[in-house]
This record gives sequence, structure tokens and C-alpha cells, in this order.
Amino acid sequence: MVSERVQGLLERMSLEEKLAQIVGFWVDEGGDVVAPMQGEMASSAKLEDATRHGLGHFTRVYGTRPVDPIERAQWLWEAQRTLVNQPGPGIPALVHEECLTGLAAWKAATFPTPLAWGAAFHPELVEEMGVAIGESMRTLGIHQGLAPVLDVIRDARWGRVEECIAEDPYVVGTIATAYVRGLQSTGVHATLKHFVGYSNSRAGRNLAPVHAGPREVADVLLPPFEMAVLDGKVRSVMHSYSEIDGIPVAADRRLLTDLLRGTWGFDGTVVADYFGVAFLQALHGVAGDLGEAAGKALEAGVDIELPTGNAYLEPLAEKIRAGLVDEALVDLACTRALQQKEELGLLDETFESEPPTSVDLDSPEHRRIALQLAEESVVLLANDGVLPLTSPAKVAVIGPNADRSEALFGCYSFANHVLAHHADVEMGFEAPSVLSALREELSGADITFTQGCEVEGEDTSGFDAAVAAASAADVAIVVAGDQAGLFGRGTSGEGNDADSLELPGVQRQLVEAVQATGTPVVLVLLTGRPYAVDWAFEKGAVVQGFFPGEEGGAAVAGILSGRVNPSGRLPITLPRSAGAQPYSYLHPQLGGSSQVSSLPTEPVLAFGHGLSYTTFTHTGLTVADEVAAGDTFTATVTVSNTGDRDGEDVVQLYARDVVGSVTRPVAQLLGYQRVRLAAGETATVTFTVPTTRLAFSDRDMVKIVEPGAVELWVGPSVATKETEAALTLTGDVHRVSLDDNRWVTTTVERD
Repeated sequence: MVSERVQGLLERMSLEEKLAQIVGFWVDEGGDVVAPMQGEMASSAKLEDATRHGLGHFTRVYGTRPVDPIERAQWLWEAQRTLVNQPGPGIPALVHEECLTGLAAWKAATFPTPLAWGAAFHPELVEEMGVAIGESMRTLGIHQGLAPVLDVIRDARWGRVEECIAEDPYVVGTIATAYVRGLQSTGVHATLKHFVGYSNSRAGRNLAPVHAGPREVADVLLPPFEMAVLDGKVRSVMHSYSEIDGIPVAADRRLLTDLLRGTWGFDGTVVADYFGVAFLQALHGVAGDLGEAAGKALEAGVDIELPTGNAYLEPLAEKIRAGLVDEALVDLACTRALQQKEELGLLDETFESEPPTSVDLDSPEHRRIALQLAEESVVLLANDGVLPLTSPAKVAVIGPNADRSEALFGCYSFANHVLAHHADVEMGFEAPSVLSALREELSGADITFTQGCEVEGEDTSGFDAAVAAASAADVAIVVAGDQAGLFGRGTSGEGNDADSLELPGVQRQLVEAVQATGTPVVLVLLTGRPYAVDWAFEKGAVVQGFFPGEEGGAAVAGILSGRVNPSGRLPITLPRSAGAQPYSYLHPQLGGSSQVSSLPTEPVLAFGHGLSYTTFTHTGLTVADEVAAGDTFTATVTVSNTGDRDGEDVVQLYARDVVGSVTRPVAQLLGYQRVRLAAGETATVTFTVPTTRLAFSDRDMVKIVEPGAVELWVGPSVATKETEAALTLTGDVHRVSLDDNRWVTTTVERD
């Protein structure tokens, strides 16, 4: 329902004033390149000219170059006062900023990447992180965050895997919705991205076309967005750059209006991914000029053009004056923009109050959350007994990521997004490297360091020193992996796609040279994607960190020493090779069969895998014999810590729909629960599961729950059926509606 206030504002606005409300202005656009084709799309407009009719959004006020947050807040308050007091609508601009791994601003806390959130399997902690991020943003006058990413991982070669949560839609949906709830609880609007299909690009190439059938889109790619819209009540959605089967999402009314607004009832704003409207002309070739691109995007349902008004200002105005675009489309988008500002309190904001004079963007609470999330996300992939370390006297720390704080962060961290262009500017907060953390953790040991090689490149001149250091040590810790960056400035991140899933550069050769010394080796991986590292498993231990953030060094050091018991689980399958991509554990039977191919298809490690310094058993999975399709059932399992130290398990309930009217995956995660158990402790975990978790799109693309046999199991990963049960869905086919429950709930009762 449109308020009288918003309706009155709209009626008094000129066309130019309405257009101004549906575009952004990028104050520092001419600075560092942080968006695709930023140079080609750059605007020469000055602030005073761009805002003379008002303004919809200020784009990335804090996050494009290193500016002191307090000084920039003072500038922002003054700019907002100018907008309020100038002739015309007198409406402040909405301020948006990136916040995927923390507020993208100088000196702000940097948390683990979303892939690490997935590895932690702990939505409640991610929600706490969202609250902490939102409070920082709100203090600085930021109203909307461009996060989280809900793309379901389909190909490990894609550079933006690090920004994604998991290859399982339910894990993505539950964790992303938790982030949305946390951020929005502070009064900051979250933005779902990238709606939809972006992660399914051909060959894992950024912006490559997406060729996904409607069933894959409906049953794999869309469910996380549905959960965040319907259950998370998200207030903004960003369209993806994708074209799906030849139709760019930015010009697809079926997705942006019919599904998102019509079916799901979304009533927030749809924003363009940066330059996405202009890309309808420049990249997709479905518009002859910017004005035509603007008309197509508006008609599809894109309300706000970001980062600037390349298409929605004069090019669109010309089409409207020529009668080629209906001004009613502008009225609709402007109404939504004004409603969002009304919801945020901006229509009443005068900015007469003073901006903050001090701010702590990396408080002890930020660091507590960052440390816990990092510790819970690190995955022990393999261990031949070398871990935990038992008071080694001499430790050789080796590798290109051992003494680099930047190696702890993803590409959307301020450090790698912006400071990579400003080598003379300090980080602005503490982020001890793995080497520094190990020196504190193993204070009694003699620790030496040699780099060995760079992340990229073919230089092996440092190998001899690395081999000598390892030979003289009781244990060698090799810290390898990625450097996150943008558009070729790194090995992981936006625009950094991979042809190979071998470690970048000569890092594998370095590790193998160190292993050949006979000294026990621990390989620590700080990466944004999983790599094919099965060759390392039989000669030591392998520890995986998915860019674990500012406290990641301490988390890794604590796990190596044994002070912290590893509890992370793989949110993505560990691949055998790049040739096996794209891959998902959610494959039908033929997708995993090696009997019809000369190449093995089984992954190295399965989804959900992760070792511990204790042992857990799962027994006695119990379910009812049958339940009506469309109803809810309970599954109960006993989990025991059978080792001699406390630890945390991620209890994973899987299912297989044995016979379907369309092919069904050989396994599907139904629900999960992180459980902490003392040594020798036992607990009973009960999953309450709506049968809609087994829903799929039938041959007529109707979402249904089909009667029939279902196999269920619990195990340490999808590949191991430690305890099993059988269930029969009875009755008629259940047609799924939006009123059906999408969530599994769990209870834990300790013996």
C-alpha cells in the first residue's frame, strides 16, 4: 500500500526529479577499479550537477578508496543536508555499501568469507555477525548493504566461489537468511545477490552465458532466494549479470516481476548490479542504445540503476519524451524508491544532528565473532597423526601465505578490494598472519620462516632454503593457497576464474619438495575455492581455511596446536580435477557413474567432510514408517563423543527419493545441526522435517511432494551412511504452496 505521503511526493515531482530518485551517484567513481568495465562506463558528472534534481543513492561513500571514516561521515552529513535544503523534493539519498565480509571501509573489521560461513554450518553465529556489521553501518549513515550472496556453487573454477556459501541450496538459504535477519535487525536493508543463475555460468567463466534448464533453476538456484524473501523478509534484491538461455536477467520480467513480486510477494526494491542496465546494450546486445536498455530494464522490474545513472537519466528521458517508454514505469520504480526511504526514516531525516565524532569499527565484539567463526570454519581435511602438534622444539614455517595478512581475506574485503591499490596505506586494524599467530601460540618453539615461492609465478629459487629449513625442523608447516583480488589481480575473486584446480604457480612443487625431506608436514590452505590436493593427503596433515578473516591466523594456530578442536565441514565437494567440473553432490545417478566413462567421477572428499581430534558416532536413526506427502515427520539420531576430548560435531541428515517421476539426486541434505559434546557425552538430536524438503518440479514444472519410498541416513559426510532408516510418503501428490514450511527445526537433548 502506497502512503499518502509518498503518493503526494510523486505527484509533485517533475520527470527529472523522479529519474533522479532511481539512480545512484558514485562519489569516487574515478578512483580504483572495483567493478567490471568501470573505466568504459565511467561518468564525467560532478556532484553538484548530478544532484540538482535530487538523488536516489550515494554509491560506496566509504568503500572505494581509503578515507578516514569520521572525516567521510562529516562530508556525508553535509552532502545530505544539501540535498534536504535545496529546491525540489528535499529528500536525502540512500547510502549503500558493500558488506559481504564486513563493512567495506578502511579500519573496519573483516570477517571470514561466505564459503567459511558455510563450512561452519552455524547460522546463529552468522546472524550475530550480521548484527555487528549492521551496527557499524548504521553509525556511519549507511542504509543498505550489498550482501549476502545466495548463488549456489556449481563450478569450483568460478572466481567468485569464495563469495558463495555452499553447493547445497538449503545450506545457502538458511545461512544467508540468518545474515539478512541480523543485518536488517539494525535498520540496514540487506540486498540478495545475484538473482539468479550467476554461479552457473558456462565453464565457470565470469559473465559467461548460463545454460540451465527451468527445473535446475527452480529446484537448485532459486530456493535460497525464496527463503530469504519469504522467511527473511529481505528488503532489496540485485539482479544478476547472467543471461539464462539467451534472456538477460536484467530484462526478464518473468523473473524480476512475475516470480519475485507476483508469486513471492516481494515489495522491496530491485537494484541493478553495477552497470547491469547498460550491459543490456554493451554486453548482451538486446538493446540498441542506453535509452532502449533503460526501457527494457524498467519494464522487467529493475527499480534502481547502480552505481550511476548511465541509462536511467537523459537516455531514458529521451525515450519517454518520444513516446517510446511509458512514464508510468518510472512512476512505479520511483514509488518503490520513495517507499524504501520512508521505511528507513529518510523522509523525516534532516541531518541537523552532528555526525559521529568517533567510531570503533573493529570492537572486541567484532573480534570475538570473527574468531569464533574462523575457528568453526577451518576444516581438517586429512591427518596422518602429525596434528595436533605436541610441543615441537623446532618448527619451519614455509610458504607464500604464511606471513601475509592479505592471505586471510577475500576479494570483497577492503584490504584486497581497495588497499591493493594503496600499498603505502596501513591496514587500519590488527590481522596477525599465520606466522605471527604461530609464534604466539607456540611460544616455546624455535620457529623459522622462509617463503619458498610466490602465490603465482614460476620462480623456484626459494626452494633450497625451504628444504633446508624443513630438514632442520621437527615439523614443517607450509601455508599455501590463493591471493584474492579483482579482474586478474589475484588467483581468486571476481574475474579470477581458473583453468586448473592445481594450486596456483609452483606451490605444489614447493610442498612436494618439503615433503621429500621426510620431516612431518602440515599443509595449511588459505583459499577461495577447493583445490585438487589429494596428492598431499598421505604425507602429513592438510588444513583448509576459506579466507578465515582477521582472526584467521589465530584460529589456524589454535587448531594446529590442539588448543582448538577443528569442527569445520566442507560446504563444497573437494574435486579430483578441473576436468570433473562442473560438479555437485546433488547429481542424479548417471552424474556419478564411472561405469559409463573411462574417467573417475568420484570426488576426493565429499560434501560435509571434516575431521576432528576426537571421534563421533551416529547411531539409532529412527523415523516413522510412513507419513503423508505434504505433512511433517521427525527423525531422531543419537550422537556420541567417543573420544577423550571435547569437540563439536555437525550432525547431517540426508535423504534419497528412490523413485521419481523425474530423475532425482542420489543424495540430498535435509537438515543439519552443530552440537558441542564433552568427551564421553551423548545427545539425542531430533530433526522435524517438512516433507516439502523433498519437493521438486514435476514434468509440468509444478512444485510437488510425490509419494513413494525415501532412504534416510546420518553420517560424517554425504558419502558415509553411518546409520540408516526408511520412510514411505503416502497419499496423493502434494502440490506445494508458499504456505508450506520450508525449514527443518532441530532439538538437542543431552543424556
